[in-house]
Amino acid sequence: MQGCARSQSTAKSSRVTKGAKMPSYQNVNPPLSLFSGDVGFSFNNETFPAANTAGSQFALPSFTGLPDSGTAVRWQTIFGTAPTAVNLVLQGAMADIDAEYQTIDTTTATTGEARTVASVQAKFLRIKFVSSTGGTGLTAKLMV
Repeated sequence: MQGCARSQSTAKSSRVTKGAKMPSYQNVNPPLSLFSGDVGFSFNNETFPAANTAGSQFALPSFTGLPDSGTAVRWQTIFGTAPTAVNLVLQGAMADIDAEYQTIDTTTATTGEARTVASVQAKFLRIKFVSSTGGTGLTAKLMV
């Protein structure tokens, strides 16, 4: 987008180029990006949150001109003290809007586990804590 600016002191016109518009986020800061081999912590040794609480979300960069065959996502849950029941889900979305996140995978393993989901086609990922009975020290992380 170009505009025209006029300086009063010199009475000359010059072209001014404005930058691209940035997306607006519902959170204060835009999400961190995860590149191949990066690990992101949605929850990091935290007290178990209230039911249906989403952890930190992460953006997955895409590269123009390359085919999008999906990304393999490995995600892991670790507990300081094992709960007697737990439900966590891996979610993905095309836009970082709460209503757009859809469940990709689910875990109910009370001892924690590492899972891999192949060919994930999403621009944003997060781990959501659905529910638990007991347990302490929730860590939930993902790697692309």
